Amino acid sequence: MTGGTAPATLPLPLAAFVSFTITFKLDRASERSLNLAGPALESLSAGCPWPCMPIVASLWAQKVKRWSDFLIFSASRTVFHHNSDAVVQLLKSCFTATLGLNSTPLSSNGGVGALLGHGFGSHFYGGFSPVAPGILYLRVYRSIRDIMFMTEEILSLLMFSVREIVGDGLLRERMEKVKKTKNGMRYGQVSLAAAMTRVKLAALLGASFVWLSGGLGLVQSLIKETIPSWFISGHGSEQEGGCEGIVAMLRGYALAYFAVICGTFAWGVDSTTSASKRRAKILRAHMEFLASVLDGKVSLGCDWATWRAYVSGFVSLMVGCTPTWVLEVEVDVLKRLSKGLRQWNEEELALALLGRGGAGAMGAAAQLIVESEI
Repeated sequence: MTGGTAPATLPLPLAAFVSFTITFKLDRASERSLNLAGPALESLSAGCPWPCMPIVASLWAQKVKRWSDFLIFSASRTVFHHNSDAVVQLLKSCFTATLGLNSTPLSSNGGVGALLGHGFGSHFYGGFSPVAPGILYLRVYRSIRDIMFMTEEILSLLMFSVREIVGDGLLRERMEKVKKTKNGMRYGQVSLAAAMTRVKLAALLGASFVWLSGGLGLVQSLIKETIPSWFISGHGSEQEGGCEGIVAMLRGYALAYFAVICGTFAWGVDSTTSASKRRAKILRAHMEFLASVLDGKVSLGCDWATWRAYVSGFVSLMVGCTPTWVLEVEVDVLKRLSKGLRQWNEEELALALLGRGGAGAMGAAAQLIVESEI
């Protein structure tokens, strides 16, 4: 389309290709040719300026009406090839559906069923059924042109989701009951556990998107650059009613799960995979960043509760789930991390970290035990 009032047109090569393929008779003799030309035509149309794909889809839908559902679906997803904002909105819909953060019929229960739905087709209510956001993303992510922006957007959506989880009423309503009951923190503990379950689900979803969208390179960029930059950059305390401290804490744990799950997708948890050879360099850089902040050498722009939850959560997951990773971190860095954890009264976690550090960290672990006894 050359202007706001100009008629919609196709580029000449694409128009010629459409004209050539649409003249085929739909019989067995032409089936092989259509199997080759069809995907090429769809890919070419999607890569051309808007609205080339809708035009091609409408032409083919007139020829073969039974293909209309597929053609409509193919035409609708081309916007994601050209518009990064549309991709962000699609990702947001995926988080919303999976976490059950709204009341639409498609996503009221949340979970994988809401994310992936039932594919697409005309088998619901006699018409074209809604396409689940996860299915749509699976069809478009390979065509996203600027893949590097995805990590920051996914991280932002994860932080937004944590706030929405707390504000969804699940936690806030029960926290009010804590003040009125004689059973201590029973209601508060239950609601916090429920919120934590949804936070873990959000972290898993975000990590899956990072790994699916960019693979090893995007994961390494996330852990080496994006997450440290997020902590250093300014994130002012947001007003969350009476739950701002809980939001900050859950964001830290969400980031910890997010980072570790991304790492396990990319590197595995042992030392036998080829990708694990690249793990040590990235992991050492990240752990050096954590230690430098604890040493006071780096200033943060985030909420302190978020940072504390992230460090304790990340280290706990490494110690409990990926102990091989700890062996790849320099002993001096482990000692500095252990010292910082002790200042937070996390003696058990500090000792567990040194205990996983191999023979080189045994002396520091022994010293910590003696000091604890004294």
